[in-house]
Amino acid sequence: MDGMSGKLYDIAGLRQQIGVFADRRDAGRILAAMLQDWKGVPAVVLGIPSGGIPVAVEVAGALNLPLDAAVVSKILLPWNTESGFGAVGFDGTVWINEEVVSYYDLDDAAIHRQTEEALAKVQRRVRLFRDDRPWPDLQQQTVILVDDGIAAGSTLRVAVQAVRNIGGRQIVVAVPTAHLESLAPILEKVDALYCANIREGPQFAVAAAYRHWDDVDEVEAVRMLGLFLENSHEKGGEQ
Repeated sequence: MDGMSGKLYDIAGLRQQIGVFADRRDAGRILAAMLQDWKGVPAVVLGIPSGGIPVAVEVAGALNLPLDAAVVSKILLPWNTESGFGAVGFDGTVWINEEVVSYYDLDDAAIHRQTEEALAKVQRRVRLFRDDRPWPDLQQQTVILVDDGIAAGSTLRVAVQAVRNIGGRQIVVAVPTAHLESLAPILEKVDALYCANIREGPQFAVAAAYRHWDDVDEVEAVRMLGLFLENSHEKGGEQ
């Protein structure tokens, strides 16, 4: 594992490689091995639903850390179900990519409509993934934010800001794969960033890092998180 720019850590042998992870859980185990310095320290893992949850389950389990969900959503372009022009966070944080807005000449009405749709989605998913669980005291522990990869980076950027807004002081981001250019704006806002597989070039897809890739639906992600929380509660009761 190499350190780059003082707080960016990757695996040199995985740079520019594709198909390096069997699936998300395999990626989580590789990330957990990179994060061994955080084992046993006061920390909490926050997975970004839905795809980040299976990765985060492996990280939290291997490091023996508590796990919860940090819900964020892209603000989608009106004609696209994948590409966005910003993101919203679980605390109501909104970030708009003005370059994308300008490029597509989006008017205020479209921006407002799409942002409201994203906020409604986040509110629904917060109820689904977190219910009424109180947030832990994030000022007293490190927050490890986990997702399944970074393409443009808008959702991670908003997740970091939202965690800051609810008291997070030390934030570590951990992702299996990312485009190098997307890491710079996130690095400015976190204490450390771990990414096993960093790639460059005009063509990039998070899915290309995985030999098996499919969408993780909400029901499955909620089930994974609930099972982890249930097992953690049972272990705590045995101690």
